Amino acid sequence: MTKGIMPNKMPRIMKGPALFLAQFMDDASPFDTWDSVTKWAASLGYKGVQVPSNDPRCMDLTLAAESQDYCDELMGIAALNGTKITELSTHLQGQLIAVHPAYDNMFDAFAPIELHGKPAERTAWAVDQLLLAAKASQRLGLKAHATFSGALLWPYMYPWPQRPAGIVDEGFAELAKRWTPILNAFDEAGVDVCYEIHPGEDLHDGITFERFLEATKRHPRAKILYDPSHFLLQQLDYLQFIDLYHDYICMFHVKDAEFNPTGRAGIYGGYEDWVNRPGRFRSLGDGQVDFKSIFSKLVQYNYDGWAVVEWECCLKHPEDGAREGAIFVADHMIRKTDKAFDDFAGAASDHARNRSLLGL
Repeated sequence: MTKGIMPNKMPRIMKGPALFLAQFMDDASPFDTWDSVTKWAASLGYKGVQVPSNDPRCMDLTLAAESQDYCDELMGIAALNGTKITELSTHLQGQLIAVHPAYDNMFDAFAPIELHGKPAERTAWAVDQLLLAAKASQRLGLKAHATFSGALLWPYMYPWPQRPAGIVDEGFAELAKRWTPILNAFDEAGVDVCYEIHPGEDLHDGITFERFLEATKRHPRAKILYDPSHFLLQQLDYLQFIDLYHDYICMFHVKDAEFNPTGRAGIYGGYEDWVNRPGRFRSLGDGQVDFKSIFSKLVQYNYDGWAVVEWECCLKHPEDGAREGAIFVADHMIRKTDKAFDDFAGAASDHARNRSLLGL
């Protein structure tokens, strides 16, 4: 066997570019129907779309969970328009799995109006939404699902006043209790649950993901949606994060950000709006995230999921960001080699020769 060749094993290949549709759906064409938005995305060069399951302009989640014909129709329209469904998202519904009372009023907007002011009923609805998403994902032939964990502990993120002993353990125990039946349902469907590690969630960095993993008894479906923009704004090492957690990264949001602290404001932002914060999200290529290194590391660790553009920018128009994002991702995609670069100087394996060279 020639040195460097991997026998009978094709390299795992990252897929993309894809686009998360949540920030684009609108009542104006082409963002108002599944047919027109998938056609628009494909026209920009996107090969896949990540679908917000809460938006009826994209899909009926209940019907998708119940009807294979409906799922086949969704996939057929996307395919006819030149794209495919990469994953479903329940970011808003997942947020409602765990809500601290301080945020009850603001998060009511994520649920149907008849559930506003009814936190227990709202949580039950959110659980049902996730169970529907597991079935719908299975019918659509998907292997990963995007969501938020929700948060019971976020008001206590900064330890002043000092946190009472045991409150963090109690919070993660309750979070795991709520999520474990959902994770079990996704396991039955053969789908990973990818939590976007995100400020405002109890899962907002590597340590909190580890806490959750332990609290769920290392549930095999508890995975990570990797979005480096949130790590840059926390000043977390987003490249080492890949080294540490690559076995759990099953989804990738390609989103840029910048952090420019001043003598007046830093990570916490001074309650400023997005334009005036030191840390702010930017369109791809306009921020500070080192995507060349990120794509290289993900390829190194054989990430074979989708590279999904999530457009969020406080300055650039979304349609410009989407158009540029497809090109940006395509230019960063790496087709992993199946041979070593120095194979030309190698020699066939020879057991007797190797022993001779070792003086044996």
